[in-house]
Amino acid sequence: MTTEKPKKTRMFFVDNLRILLIVLLILHHLAITYGHSGMWYYLEGRPDDLTNLVATLFTAVNQAFFLGFFFMISGYFTPGSYDRKGAGPFLKDRLLRLGIPLLFYIILIDPLIIYGLEVNVRGFQGSLGDHLARYFNGQYVQNFSLATGPGWFVEAWLIFAVMYALWRLLIKSPVTPAQGEGKAPSNIGVAGFALLLGALTFTVRIWLPVGWNFAALNLQFPYFVQYIGLFVVGLIAYRRGWLLGISDAMGKLWLGVAIVCIVVVLPVVFVLGGALEGNVGPFIGGLHWQSFALSVWEQFVCMGMVIGLLVLFRKRYNHQGNLAKALSASAYTVFLIHAPVIVFLALALRGISLHPLLKFPLVALMAVPLCFLIANYLRQLPLARDIL
Repeated sequence: MTTEKPKKTRMFFVDNLRILLIVLLILHHLAITYGHSGMWYYLEGRPDDLTNLVATLFTAVNQAFFLGFFFMISGYFTPGSYDRKGAGPFLKDRLLRLGIPLLFYIILIDPLIIYGLEVNVRGFQGSLGDHLARYFNGQYVQNFSLATGPGWFVEAWLIFAVMYALWRLLIKSPVTPAQGEGKAPSNIGVAGFALLLGALTFTVRIWLPVGWNFAALNLQFPYFVQYIGLFVVGLIAYRRGWLLGISDAMGKLWLGVAIVCIVVVLPVVFVLGGALEGNVGPFIGGLHWQSFALSVWEQFVCMGMVIGLLVLFRKRYNHQGNLAKALSASAYTVFLIHAPVIVFLALALRGISLHPLLKFPLVALMAVPLCFLIANYLRQLPLARDIL
């Protein structure tokens, strides 16, 4: 008598979380566009203090968790892919799905975005050929700090995948079957991990403050302690079944921790640290208590949002209709193409005079569906089907 192996059910809640994170990514960059709370291709107008404060709070909360969450999810699905394919096919697949889009972004998308800005904002009169010659000669490095834009994430993802494959080839240990549902770490363990990440992040920022960028690879190392840590957590979570093993009570507790950190702790730290008076330097790095507080705050918000949202979506949104399936299938493509979409949309609407806090949601209501519509079309093109 033979018994069939139970079929793995797709974790729709993870797919739905991807949709949420991609939407937050679009909103994050639009908030920078209209609130100037960070670096981006196009910054419109001169936001007042209220707009800048709202945008800064929004992007600070996003930055604290959503990219780390992306890396954790990518880490979670990495071991299974390697187990099924082996080293060679795994690396080939990653080079196809990550390397080709990255090159496409660097060679085509980024130059076209900057060409549009040069023509519409800086009054460039030359041809596209003239612009490309200047671009690839490095003449825009001082004007535009994001040489490959959001492509840095794909680049980092590819580096992490290669490092994982090399590690698997090096250790050559037997494959441990993934657990369907395992015991999640304790609350004390999660808090200790958050403190460790915070301390390491603070240490890195003593020498490499927020905003420091390794230009050769376009990677902002001041945030990479969290990214590496969450990617490794994803690898372990796959083997030990943590995503299905987190209790509802744990999810509620950590979501509450995140809310308290956002609503209470951050404003207090900003006030005591002098951020409202423009004293932001101590927050971005160096041997300052503000930098330590912000570094630890980021990690507790990250743990709270990751655990809380995982449980919330697993409990309430572990299903998909046709619309959600299409949105989740297009999420990666949206990541790749959202920059030109929102930059050119913002340029097209720059003649509309509205307060930034009104214009931001107006443009967002157009930008989010537009990004997904374009992505859904692009991923169905013959050459893109196997990549996107």
